[in-house]
Amino acid sequence: MSPTDPVSPPLPSPPVALILGITGGLGRAIAVALAQRGWAIRALSRRPADRRPLLPYPVEWQMGDALDAASVRQAAEGATLILHGVNPPDYQRWREDGLPMLAHTIAAAKESGATILFPANVYVFSSASPPRLDENAAREPKSRKGQVRLEMEQMLEQAAKEHGIRVIALRAGDFFGPGVTNSWFAQAMAKGGFSAKVLQTLTPPGIAHAWAYVPDLAEAFARLVERRQTLPPFTLVHFAGHADMTGRDMAEAVARAIGRKNLPIRPFPWFMLWLGAPFVPFLREALEMRWLWKTSLTLENGQLRRLIGEEPHTPLDDAVRAALATAP
Repeated sequence: MSPTDPVSPPLPSPPVALILGITGGLGRAIAVALAQRGWAIRALSRRPADRRPLLPYPVEWQMGDALDAASVRQAAEGATLILHGVNPPDYQRWREDGLPMLAHTIAAAKESGATILFPANVYVFSSASPPRLDENAAREPKSRKGQVRLEMEQMLEQAAKEHGIRVIALRAGDFFGPGVTNSWFAQAMAKGGFSAKVLQTLTPPGIAHAWAYVPDLAEAFARLVERRQTLPPFTLVHFAGHADMTGRDMAEAVARAIGRKNLPIRPFPWFMLWLGAPFVPFLREALEMRWLWKTSLTLENGQLRRLIGEEPHTPLDDAVRAALATAP
């Protein structure tokens, strides 16, 4: 190149998305959806390098813990997005660990100017809630975990109002899908995946339940991210996902996917959890949310559709086949 040749300007660096919880099914799916759109993925993890998952996109790994404010703040430097996809381990210590972890994410977003992505859930409702819920439904939890989740949503609303932090929250039902192994779908309804010998229904007949296929939920998050500059500082919308309206729809889809005639479908033995609860803390925590399987609850997605168009929606049988492929 001669001295007179024009010098091409450097290519702009891709925006950075910090994923807190990339080893979980939803965190991984959101990272995939963002990476496909040109985002650089950064992850904070306590795992040493030899225990980190192999992912189909480059990841900038940083060693640290979401419970450590300095680790989160350092990992968020230069980030445009922060996915808060972490939960306290073993379904315990929601107040002791869950609230501080979110406070660290909010503080890091305030310093870096990043938008927070937050997977909201249905714990903020109760057995007294209407069976079909939109964003105006009263959030009046009766459980301890529901109260903590409500406080988390209020923390994010306050951060948006007082500090101008942009928040995108998407409320969904029970997760299922590739890599979602710690779920009611994988651990109870279809345990064993394609090798399952018995399927179990978790709700009584006629009780409706909301399920969320994580690749669809991740795609909805990514489409909201693309429109983030036009959204209010705090945006919380509902993701309808797959509604099992009869209490058997999901189990019957699993039976079709497995393709074995006369595969038994039986009620889940909830009494076993009651028997083990005095001795196993996880079972006590799970039983606190038993009401979700005794009460009809589905989500209305009208506001989401107004923002992004039709909700991403993989046909149920296709979604179930993909989930079974990685079920334990």
